[in-house]
Amino acid sequence: MVSVLKNSIIRVYVGFWLLHLIFRTFGSAELLPNIVFIMADDLGYGDVGFNGQDKIKTPYLDKMAEEGMVFTQHYSGSTVCMPSRCALLTGRHMGRATIRGNPRWTATGVAIDLGSEDVTIADELDRAGYFSGIIGKWGLAEASDTGMPLEQGFDYFFGYRKHRDAHHYYWPDLWENSEPFHLEGNDYYNKKGIYTHDLFEEKAIDFISNQKERPFFLYLALTIPHYELTVPEEEKEMYAELGWPERPMKAAHYRHDPEGNVSYAAMVTRMDRSIGNILKHLDGLGIAENTLIIFTSDNGPEYEKQDRFFNSNGNLRGGKRDLYEGGIRVPFVAYWPSKIKAAKRSDHVSAFDDVLPTFCELAGIEPSSEITGISFLPTLMGDSKNQELREYLYWEFNERQGPIQAIRMGQWKGVRFAGKPLELYNLEQDVSETNDVSDDYPYVVAQILKKMNIARSEDPNFTLTKREISR
Repeated sequence: MVSVLKNSIIRVYVGFWLLHLIFRTFGSAELLPNIVFIMADDLGYGDVGFNGQDKIKTPYLDKMAEEGMVFTQHYSGSTVCMPSRCALLTGRHMGRATIRGNPRWTATGVAIDLGSEDVTIADELDRAGYFSGIIGKWGLAEASDTGMPLEQGFDYFFGYRKHRDAHHYYWPDLWENSEPFHLEGNDYYNKKGIYTHDLFEEKAIDFISNQKERPFFLYLALTIPHYELTVPEEEKEMYAELGWPERPMKAAHYRHDPEGNVSYAAMVTRMDRSIGNILKHLDGLGIAENTLIIFTSDNGPEYEKQDRFFNSNGNLRGGKRDLYEGGIRVPFVAYWPSKIKAAKRSDHVSAFDDVLPTFCELAGIEPSSEITGISFLPTLMGDSKNQELREYLYWEFNERQGPIQAIRMGQWKGVRFAGKPLELYNLEQDVSETNDVSDDYPYVVAQILKKMNIARSEDPNFTLTKREISR
């Protein structure tokens, strides 16, 4: 009798966990939305049509904007790639993040990677039953395996492991999951073989097809339009005969094509078309209405910090490696046909560390680790009255011109270079940050300086001391 009862209990227990596994894998597919987060690399705020670009064609992104919601005040995690991606994935700003600078700019010159203690978006969504993939540029496992995607909650990875490899669009050595993936015939120096961006599009479409029966999270980290400026010749045809001023490019570490303006525009348009193909694929599978798609950029532009032919930042000051608006305010559009009302523009102030709590709320779970971000899901859903607001946003950056700190607090923006007084800008009146009003508002300066002192935790790898490295 005891044995029969014991076996019955075991069968019930096993049956419960089988049902739990089935529900987790399949049963929640109609309840939980798919998430596709697409991030360009070094794309400026003004490089897309929905933010005023009139030379570079981005019809699919503009369609997303026409049928979705544009955030006009969304900020990246940092002004360069590695720390920005860390803030995105872990929900912590630069004062609390594990990674606060690119590899060669740590205190020791040794890269700091994500560690086993870090909790990523993929870790969180796994608890809700999502299958997570990263395709494209990872760049958070420069020196150790602990930072590899499959060690950080992802179920699938295809792309560049290290950010320096991602400088080249014909690089031969990628990764799939935790194993090297060699592209036979790829020659980055002579730019021959498979254009890796096209391969990422193909892998993204395959990923979506393979996971269409269950909720999935796809982080598509594209490398366009990061240096080097190169794109297959057929893409340049639409821009080649427009009489644009030429911008000669010299090939060195970056194997640039000879002419910059046409190459840059063609790269962005090729990226836009890839996004269009993904939109069409989601629609063809019948899952578009259950899929939230977000597009943004990891930081401001490199190409147009001097030449403003494309006006990549509109009227924003600076670009990549600056903590002025041009370095950290990025394009952002959210598209979800069944949920987000069309043609909406929001001035809600948000940043990369808000993405993790937003996706957690979308999945019906609470973040399991300490974060600095706040969910912006109410804004996406048109419920701005119930949107919690950030008290402040914080950044720090320390390369050759640093250390620099910046805070956005309401309408105010404070920027401080080491050893210099705080610069203060009223972004509602002066989004271009041309008029330092610190002398007129000493009480605001005092508030921001106080926030700067408490926003960050000390980290021996990322001290606020002068950096100099040899190139």
